[in-house]
Amino acid sequence: MLLGNAVGNGAPNQPHDVKIVQLLLNMNLSRLPGTAALDVDGQFGGASASAIAAFQSLVLGDAVPDGLVSNGSATLAELRKGLPAGMTAAKFHLIMLYARPQKLDLYYQPVLDRMQAAGINTPLRQAHFLAQTGHESGDLLYSEELASGEAYEGRTDLGNTQPGDGPKFKGRGLIQLTGRANYVAYGQSIGQDLTIDGNWTKVATDPSLAVDVACWFWTKHGLNAFADKDDLLTITHRINGGENGLPDRQDHLDRAKFGLLQG
Repeated sequence: MLLGNAVGNGAPNQPHDVKIVQLLLNMNLSRLPGTAALDVDGQFGGASASAIAAFQSLVLGDAVPDGLVSNGSATLAELRKGLPAGMTAAKFHLIMLYARPQKLDLYYQPVLDRMQAAGINTPLRQAHFLAQTGHESGDLLYSEELASGEAYEGRTDLGNTQPGDGPKFKGRGLIQLTGRANYVAYGQSIGQDLTIDGNWTKVATDPSLAVDVACWFWTKHGLNAFADKDDLLTITHRINGGENGLPDRQDHLDRAKFGLLQG
């Protein structure tokens, strides 16, 4: 489900849900003459209440708007109908709900470009890819593993055969590339040696590479085929090795599907 609880007058108005509704209303502003864009801050106040009432009155034709948006409601269904086509910046924000504005700006175009180049080119494929990268990166907050990488030292299964390989080749990118062997393989695919001159850090610091390496992983593991089957569980196992964070991955996927799979 898209919302955890209803939003509106007398509703629980959890910040998570309020942000979603604020974004949806902003994407429907062309249908609400005289209504200003809402601050997407997760705080329910007079501006949000007025926008919901205006939508119900002007778009739904409700003579007495109830001021509520909930799962299964006519209001939520009509908000979805008014969404723009394609993968817009506002939809990117809807999926990466807690991303900082500068991170949304930094990653939006690389995500569009690299998904297309990698054949992640249907709404369902994009929804699954963005759900996984959203979870893995903490809504674009992290492009590098927080741990030092010492735990990977001497991991020959990752190709870490030289002293210092653990920290050098710790997880980076929106789906984290880990281990010398994987850095070598990915570097060969893009024509760069990521094992010299500190190049390994580029996977985290270059937004295009951070996205591209996630696409590379996605393609290497054949995840489009599972996205086509709407198989969240298998995709999660292929990325995580288990089901860590599955509820959050599902929440991301619910938002992505709502925005990208219309009708």
